[in-house]
Order: sequence, then C-alpha cells, then structure tokens
Amino acid sequence: MAAFTQRMAPILTLWLAVCLSGALAVERANFKTCDQSAFCKRQRALNPGESPYRALLETMELTNSRLTLQLKNDKNKVRLLLELYRLQGNITRVKINELKPLKPRYEVPDVLIREPPTEPLSLLSQDENGVVLSLGAESQRVIVSALPFRLDIMEGRDVLLSLNSRGLLAFEHLRIRKDTFSYLITGTLASVWNNVKSVFSRQADRETEEANLEDEAMLDEKDEEGMWDETFKSFTDTKPNGPTAVGLDFSLPGVEHVYGIPEHADSLRLKTTDNGDPYRLYNLDVFQYELDNPMALYGSVPVMLAHNAQRTTGMFWLNAAETWVDISSNTAGKTVFGKMLDYVQGSSETPQTDVRWFSESGIIDVFIMLGPTPKDVFSQYASLTGTQAFPPLAALAYHQCRWNYNDQEDVQSVDAGFDEHDIPYDFIWLDIEHTDGKRYFTWDTNKFPTPKEMLQGLMDKKRKMVTIVDPHIKVDSSYKIHNEIKSQGFYTKNKDGGDYEGWCWPGSAGYPDFTREDMRAWWASMFAYDQYEGTMENLYTWNDMNEPSIFNGPEITMHKDSKHGEWEHRDLHNLYGFYVQKATAEGLIQRSGGVERPFVLARAFFAGSQRYGAVWTGDNAAEWSHLKISIPMCLSMGLVGIAFCGADVGGFFKSPSSELLVRWYQTGAYQPFFRAHAHMDTTRREPWLFGPENTALIREVVRQRYSLLPYWYQQFYHTYHTGHPVMRPLWVEYPQDPATYTLEDEFLIGRDLLVHPVTEEGATGVTAYLPGKEEVWFDIHTFQKHNGGQNLYIPVTMSSIPVFQRGGSIIPRKLRVRRSSSCMEHDPYTLYVALSHQRAAEGELYIDDGHTFNFEKREFIHRRLSFANNNLSSVNLAPAAHFSTLSTIERIVMVGATRPTKATLKTADGQMSQLEFDFDASMSVLTLRKPGMNAGTDWTVMLQ
Repeated sequence: MAAFTQRMAPILTLWLAVCLSGALAVERANFKTCDQSAFCKRQRALNPGESPYRALLETMELTNSRLTLQLKNDKNKVRLLLELYRLQGNITRVKINELKPLKPRYEVPDVLIREPPTEPLSLLSQDENGVVLSLGAESQRVIVSALPFRLDIMEGRDVLLSLNSRGLLAFEHLRIRKDTFSYLITGTLASVWNNVKSVFSRQADRETEEANLEDEAMLDEKDEEGMWDETFKSFTDTKPNGPTAVGLDFSLPGVEHVYGIPEHADSLRLKTTDNGDPYRLYNLDVFQYELDNPMALYGSVPVMLAHNAQRTTGMFWLNAAETWVDISSNTAGKTVFGKMLDYVQGSSETPQTDVRWFSESGIIDVFIMLGPTPKDVFSQYASLTGTQAFPPLAALAYHQCRWNYNDQEDVQSVDAGFDEHDIPYDFIWLDIEHTDGKRYFTWDTNKFPTPKEMLQGLMDKKRKMVTIVDPHIKVDSSYKIHNEIKSQGFYTKNKDGGDYEGWCWPGSAGYPDFTREDMRAWWASMFAYDQYEGTMENLYTWNDMNEPSIFNGPEITMHKDSKHGEWEHRDLHNLYGFYVQKATAEGLIQRSGGVERPFVLARAFFAGSQRYGAVWTGDNAAEWSHLKISIPMCLSMGLVGIAFCGADVGGFFKSPSSELLVRWYQTGAYQPFFRAHAHMDTTRREPWLFGPENTALIREVVRQRYSLLPYWYQQFYHTYHTGHPVMRPLWVEYPQDPATYTLEDEFLIGRDLLVHPVTEEGATGVTAYLPGKEEVWFDIHTFQKHNGGQNLYIPVTMSSIPVFQRGGSIIPRKLRVRRSSSCMEHDPYTLYVALSHQRAAEGELYIDDGHTFNFEKREFIHRRLSFANNNLSSVNLAPAAHFSTLSTIERIVMVGATRPTKATLKTADGQMSQLEFDFDASMSVLTLRKPGMNAGTDWTVMLQ
C-alpha cells in the first residue's frame, strides 16, 4: 500500500492542481526554460559572426533539379551535405545533413502530401568565392557564398532572405562517447582504436588523411553538461546518441512583422526574444496556461510568415523534435517617434528581422515560400502539407460540451432544454466520465446503459454526439483494447525495450505507438460499429491528451528516450498528436465504407494536422484576457493552414460572469469552431441558466451563427481547395496597409465579413478599423454605411457584436433557423447584396449534401452571384457538376441601393415575372420579396 501511495503521489498532486485551478495558474516549474534545456542553452551560447562552416565548391554537383555541395566545419572537420531544390510554385527547399553520419538521422515522414515536384535549376556564374543559380521567375536567384558559407535568395537587387548570414549554422554530429574512447586507449587498445578509426577512413589516400584529421578534431571537442544525459527535476534523460541538435539563422531585410509558429498564448505579431526565452515548439499539456509569453502549449506548427507592404514570405522548418525560435529585430523597441526621427535625419538603416531556429535532433529541412502575396504563401504551404479537411456542415454549427454530462438522463435533459428555450445546437459531447473506468471505446453501463437508444433519440432530432477517445490505454488484463495492443506489440517502448507505462486519467496506462502504420490501421478498425459497441453514424470523436499527456512524466509528457522502433521519442515528439488524429479520422471514414466525412477534434497538432480535423486552444480560463487571446491564437493557426480552430466558450476553468459568458458566445459564434465547454468543478452553464435576458442574448447570437452557415460552409469549401484561412487577419486582404499589421482584436471571415467582438468588461463602445480607402462597409444589423480607411467608434450594448459586410459582396444566409443545421437543409436562402461605390457586387453560393465525400465526384452546386448594370444574376461556376436542391431564393436584400421603378425576374427557361419590393429610403435598402427561383438554376433580376 505504501508503494502504491508513493507512486500515486505525483498524480494526486497534479489532480489537486487541476481541481484548485480556479485559484492557481500554470505551474511553470513543471516546464523547462531555455536555460534548463541543454541543447537550447548550447545553441544560444553561439556567437554571431563566428561561423566555422565553408562551402567546398569543388564538391558541387548540379543536376536538372538539385544542387548538392559539401559544407565543412573547419573546427571539427565534420562535413555536411547541402541539398538545394527549386520546387514548383516559387518554393526553395534547403536540406542539410551529415555527409557520413554514424547512423541515419530522423527525417520527418507523412507530413508532406507527396515528394514536392521540382523545377530546373540553372547555373548563372561561378568563381572561387561562390556560385549563382537562377530560380527562374522574375530574376530570382540564389547566391551561395563559400567562406563563410552563406546562402542569399534575391530578386533583382533585393535580398529576400539570407541563410547563415549571422553565422549561426550549428549541426551537432553523431559521435561515439568520449569515455568509450578513453577506455579503449588507456587499456593498451591502440589497435582497437585504429580499427575504430578505420570506420571513418576506408577511402582513397587523401580522404583517409582527412578522416584521421577529423577523428583527432572530434576527440578534441569538449563534452558539455547535458550532452549525454540531462536531468530536469527528478527525471533523467539518457542520450545514447549524444548531442544531435541542429540550428540555422535566417535574415529578412525590410521586414518588421512576423507571424505564425503556433501554438502560443501570445500576440498575433510575434515579439522579439532577445531579453527572454525563445518561442518554444514542444507539445505539452499545460493547465490554465499563462498569456503573453512564448511557453510551449499543446500543438506545434513550425511555419513562420514574414510580411511587409511589398512582399510576404514563409519559412517551414520541417523538424518534429523539440524546437526553439529566436526572433530579433533592429527596430525592436523603437517608438513611432523614433522611427520618424530616423526618417527625418536620413537614417539609411533598413528594417530587418532575424530568425533563428534550433531543434534537438533530426536534420535541417526548410522550405522557403517566396510568395509574393499572402495568398500565394498559403497556397505554397498547402501544396506541401495539404489543405484543411472539408468538414461536415453540422460541424460548423454549435457544440455543447461539459466535463461531464452525468448520464443518459442528463443528456436528454440538456437536449430538451435547448428545444424548450428555442436555441439550436448540433452536437452534444461526452468527456472521460462516460466510459467504463476511463477505458476508451467503452460506456459506463450504469450511467449510459443504452447508448444506441440515446443516439437514436438525438438522430430523430437530426442531432449528433461526440465522445472522447484518448490515446492512453488503461493497463488492465480484462480490457480488450489493452490486451490487443499488448499482444501485437503496438505499445511505445521504454529505453530498455519494455512497454512504456505512465500515469494518466485511468491510472497506469500504455501509449500506443501511433508512428507505426500497422498500429494506426488497427486503431482505425476499432471505430467500426461492431468493434466500438453502442455507436452509430451520428457519433464522432474527440482526441484529447494526445501530446501525449503523462502526469508522472517529465514536463507532463513522455520520456524522450522512449522508443518508437529504431527512433527515440525525442526525434518525433511533436508528431505524436498528428498521428493520433490521423488514425482516428481514418477510422471514422472506414466505418462508413469511405462515404462519410469525419469530424475529429484534437488538442495536439503539427504541420499537416489540418488534413484530419479541428483543433481548439485547450484549457483556457473564464477570464476576459483569455477571451481576448482566443482571437490572435486562432488567427495564428489559420495563417499556417489550420483553419478549423476555436476556443472553449465561457472558459474551461473557473466560472464566468453572465457578462463574460454572453460576450464569449458573441465572439465564439464568429470563430470557425464554436463549442461551449467547462471543467467539472465549475457551475453548470447551459445557455438558459443565467436569466431570461442573457438567455435571449445567447439565443440571438447562436441563431446568427446558424443563419450564416451557408457562408461559413462556402468559406471552408474554398480553404479546402486553396489553403487560404477562413478566419484571417486584415493584412491578408489589405497587405499594403500598415494599419492592419498588428490588429488582433478584429478579423475577417473570408473576404467579406469583418468582426470586432466586444472583449472588454463593461464596454460601452469599441473602435474598429475599417480597411480600404476605396471600400464601403455596412453594419449587418442596422445596414448603416461606413467608408473604409478609418477608425470607427461604435457604441455598444450587451446585445451588440459589431459585424460589417464589405461593399461589393453578396452573402447568402438562411433565416429560418431550426433546432439543428440538418433540419435547415431544404430551407430557402436570403441573399444580402452590399453594393460598392461602383454599385457592383459579387458572391458565391455553394451547396452539396453536407456530409459525404460525394462532392469529390462533382455532386455539388457552385454558382457565381453578381450585380452589375442593375442586373443581379446567378451563373453556374461548375457546369460539369451535378446536384439538385429543393432550396429556393425567398428574399433578396440590397444594401446601398436606390429605388427602382420595377424589378423583373427572368428564369432559365426564359419566363419573365414582376417582383414585389420594398424600399427603405432612410437606409437605402431594397428588399425583393418571394422571387421563388430554385437556388441551383440560372436566373437574372433586372432593375429599372
């Protein structure tokens, strides 16, 4: 019993931290700083301008698609191999690896959707100092300088980006531990030592001599603390491969603004890190995270965007090990006045941002995406890692969750409450307590005795459910899932080769090795209806704790010296959650025979996770600051491909005031993933529990979300095809407007809706920036018209959420809001036409069945809506597609219009009819009533 208590002590401590989280913030001592991470400390200790690397130009080989040459470290004589590729779509790839490593180094698999297609490289010039290569488009070229090694990408006379310009390339080569050498030599084993040297020297005579010099230089290298083992708190990380870190610096002339590298609870524009820790990318379970700092959180996407008025570029650092990113700038700390003074005094200093990446292991594999526009960068990144999965329409509606709905009766009661209070919802969620003792793929038969009956009740109302399936498996010989994983050897191994075990919600748990394709195939098979008993087609999945979270592990996660086949966990840690979500999504697809689109929510993620579902911002708190930070956090994810993002409405920890809860619903209703969620220790907060006035406010904003579902769905269809974010910063659409570069309290949905949520307690007004000097914007609630290019003060009440439609756009809505999105499938559309100064407008209407992959068989409707020359028309954008709809156009609302004398409808068959209309002269709003044409056909409305 004493031993059990001792083993449980850290778990109980953590549990208390969770339960008391209303009073406590994150325990920062559980997580490393850079100084506590040996490789980060070593990399940061390097001095700029002292690069030991030179390019050996005589080793250069140039084929049609690839340049290779060797880099030599003049200090330790180790050679690296540089590979440079010109990829299709204005992307340059640079790979650096050891020329002859003692063993293979980890290269990230499965993230790229294919081996990127290349384009020809051509040599422009070469001398003893370097080489110049053509990148083809627009006078773009690469200059490789020999001593010290440096790589510049240029366009015309402008340097777009430089590698190793500060001389901080660092590549820790694989080596034999020095005490092994000492033992061999002091034991009069000179002959053995010669044999060891011969491993390096079976080459031609010249190479043999150089190899001997390399051996001697390697022996002279000093071992530093943490190179072969490292202790953090009570955990010791053995490092059988020794130091393996890699790092490289990039310089961005002319750039002051960089974005991306989620996930951090920080500003949209990334800050400089000179006076603190770098940004850390290492997937961790962080309870009630702090805001405005670079600490690692649940997910990692090693992609950064750099932007100025002339160009947007991107960097994708393809490495799944623990990674840190340092950012410095020569304009950091300068006030606007200081910059103006520089200008007046004629300062010639060009703004520049320097970025330095370093990872614990693996190789350097970086993709430089050269834009030149923001949307070009999005498309370039999508060509590498894929686009956001196209979700079922219902997944874009409202989700109701709590840890935990107690039992079937509780679920039925909550479901009935939404009907009683006339609030729509599509998904109700069950957390870990629905299972039999935290055994996933099971039900607690006392609380949920007839899950199919429960699911059928939801299905009868065209509603759905999500249950949690976490990737920690209870070690229990009576548990089928555990027995099968163990018998097939599918668990991750510890450093000694046994099954790795850690503590999580079930107690002692094993962690399936999701890096194995056969393990993922088995996991996917467990979602079949005859395996996951009690499930039906309206049940979907939530993968939580997939960092992986291990309560008694170092930094609440897995030991780095654990094993996935031949690889250590340190090599691929940030990929684990990616693989969990991938396997689960494939399981949901397979259970339907490949017909139905899955919906899977995951907390941990990596580059490419967008292909498998949605993410959320994790364990936030019911605080105004957490409401505010949800905006830049989701904007950052959208910039790096993960469009389907949201935050727990109301905050997971603590209990929100009624004002905060209402404001959070108003914000969440205009973010891509819209889910309310709460910790088990918080008071219940279903939307009707805060009094009739607040219920009415929440009802109204949830109904706004449902009325805009056609527009949301259309935006996700576009991001599926292009990689462009759904929720996007204003600078994406207005890249030459510096006023947009740091805005993070407002955002765009697609191109045409601008949202400025109210995120200040007690606010009586907000100031929104309306971009575009030639634009006009219309308040979607009042239809009031405002010119762009100005800061607009907007008085607000508790019912206000400032949302504007761009002049020149057409947005479809469905105004007959029902209990769920599926109930609205055949309902009619209302078209909102917001006219520009030119009295023109364009938009789209996309319709499919909302849930299957049949859209890939061209079973959809996609139409262009346009207004010009007083004619509003609908034209087929996809003549080869085929789909029919029962929905009609029941109303057209034209904002910024003038009164016509008559309105005539011409349908596809040539029939003409006169339309009734109303005109509000005070607001310039024209309403055409009951035109009645089918939404999938050609038609024209002519105004005279």
